[in-house]
Amino acid sequence: MQKVRTFFVGRPRSLSDQTLMHKLSLVAFFAWVGLGADGLSSSCYGPSEAFVTLGNHFYLGIFVALASALTVFVISASYTQIIELFPQGGGGYLVASKLLSPTIGMVSGCALLIDYVLTITVSVASGADAVFSLLPLEWYGYKLFFAMIIILILIVMNLRGVKESVAPLVPIFLTFVITHVFIIIYAVVRHSIELPQVVASTQSDVILATSQIGFFGMLLLVLRAYTMGAGTYTGIEAVSNGLPILREPRVETGKKTMRYMSFSLAFMVLGLMIAYLLYRVQAIPGKTLNAVLLGSVTAKWDLSIGTAFVLITLISEATILFVAAQTGFLGGPRVLANMAADGWAPKRFALLSDRLVTHNGVMIMGFSALVLMALSRGSVGFLIVLYSINVFITFFFAQLGMVKHWWSQRLQFPGWPAKLSVAGIGLVLTTFILAAVSIIKFNEGGWITLLVTGTLVAFSLAIKYTYKYVDRQIQKLDEKILGPEPPQSDFIPTIESGSFDPKAKTAVFFVKNYNGIGVSTVSNVLHSFKGVFKNILFVQFGLVTAGNLAEMHKVTDKIKCEVDHYVNLMKRHGYYSEGFCLTGTDTVDELPKIVPQIIKSFPEAVFFGGQVVFPKDTFFSRLLHNYTLFAIQKKLFENAVPFYIVPVQI
Repeated sequence: MQKVRTFFVGRPRSLSDQTLMHKLSLVAFFAWVGLGADGLSSSCYGPSEAFVTLGNHFYLGIFVALASALTVFVISASYTQIIELFPQGGGGYLVASKLLSPTIGMVSGCALLIDYVLTITVSVASGADAVFSLLPLEWYGYKLFFAMIIILILIVMNLRGVKESVAPLVPIFLTFVITHVFIIIYAVVRHSIELPQVVASTQSDVILATSQIGFFGMLLLVLRAYTMGAGTYTGIEAVSNGLPILREPRVETGKKTMRYMSFSLAFMVLGLMIAYLLYRVQAIPGKTLNAVLLGSVTAKWDLSIGTAFVLITLISEATILFVAAQTGFLGGPRVLANMAADGWAPKRFALLSDRLVTHNGVMIMGFSALVLMALSRGSVGFLIVLYSINVFITFFFAQLGMVKHWWSQRLQFPGWPAKLSVAGIGLVLTTFILAAVSIIKFNEGGWITLLVTGTLVAFSLAIKYTYKYVDRQIQKLDEKILGPEPPQSDFIPTIESGSFDPKAKTAVFFVKNYNGIGVSTVSNVLHSFKGVFKNILFVQFGLVTAGNLAEMHKVTDKIKCEVDHYVNLMKRHGYYSEGFCLTGTDTVDELPKIVPQIIKSFPEAVFFGGQVVFPKDTFFSRLLHNYTLFAIQKKLFENAVPFYIVPVQI
């Protein structure tokens, strides 16, 4: 199984590799591919959704196109400020948590998680639609199976690592960009002589729409079309959220990536809407609007050249949608890891695999998308209804947080009016879109998204409450044992110091921080085996997670300090004592590796660990506390090494 896993996922990465962060991080171009594909891929359905909504008043599309491009630039500018203010990453979740409140940040994070799952599902389902629109109709029954296979492939690619999952997608991404830029420029140049007529027709369409449905009716029609294309903006948040995977200097790389993303996305949205206008395309059942546009553009070309170009372009559209699912796999696990670090999600979602990937996050995002794909039967129409509401919840809180921040900084920061203006305009736009999308999509099925998000929020609150309760109990134990008033004098039995004998009975304690649990474990063992142990050793493991990967030296320094506390405590009571510090991504795999070394130096070593015992064994206690020591015990038993677990009641 290990060989199979290595074949698909790759060999473990070494944390001692000095060039590790350089190998893992993305330059702006690769970040544009991995994080920007979601936005660019939305040009396959966002502009067309807006254009079709206008019905016969398609010349009003120019207003929708301009408003959409403006919205892209405003939201991007605001998120550029977020990149500068929060260079450690975190996006809308961190902004709302720090600038508004941790609870609002949690709501923003939950909304974003659901949105990322929908990003994966919508993108893959749309890509499958595009692929099967090129195949014989009798093959259509295999579309759902094909879409689920694609999600499984993306899961495996992302388990290998960020760069490994992005690099193979570059040719697809570039093919999409080149073909669509060519189509847009060709359409505009080909009809450049007709542009004055387009302006006149737009004026006529405004007059006609006003006479038919009134000025406010026309305005509502434009606004509805504008909101129906709201899926266009869903990928903008990803850059600020994904800063930890960008190449140093991260802020500059992030800002450059944001520029690439905003200009390319605005160009695509505006350009395609204008191309629809110039060719007066109309929806045809069984074809995407882009396919209709391509057919119109190449109608007078040489048949073989036109067919080849259309085929290449449509294939690039199908595959770019699969690439867009990467945003969900890159952003979702990162948000989940941040929430886990803050206690809103199980801590295991902050853990890294030996490939330094947040593997639990990748798995939960991927399998959630698989379930949603199966339940929706891959229906893009249904998924689009669920889509884009949640990302605007995050946008709203992020913009509100930035407005609050710049207003509070008005006396300290001279340039605050410009910063506040950008955030303020972004707040107005995102508030309007959130309200409009929620109202329009609620009865069509949008309530499902809000219900699932609300359920996730309630689940996160329960997890936080459980972690806080356990932390309070551990704190009480710490205060009792390590507080200002020392415990009874015989809490740690004292022995007479003698000459060091490595062959004497040795107690080896696996500890996690210098706290009441660790000291209680030592006390219980020494009282149970009175006078038996002369040497006391401590082994502490520094867990490298998604949150501290870039600052591993701090992890090492912290655990060294913690172990020294234990060593000094035992020396004061007459024991010979040493400490061992290890770092890695998997406690169960790494800790047992030091055991042979210890047994070689201390043949009479006996191993112990302290396990917290909860008053009640509940679903949440099993979910949130992974009982690592039992897994270590099992691994040591397999090598005939006794390991004793000492219960510590809280």
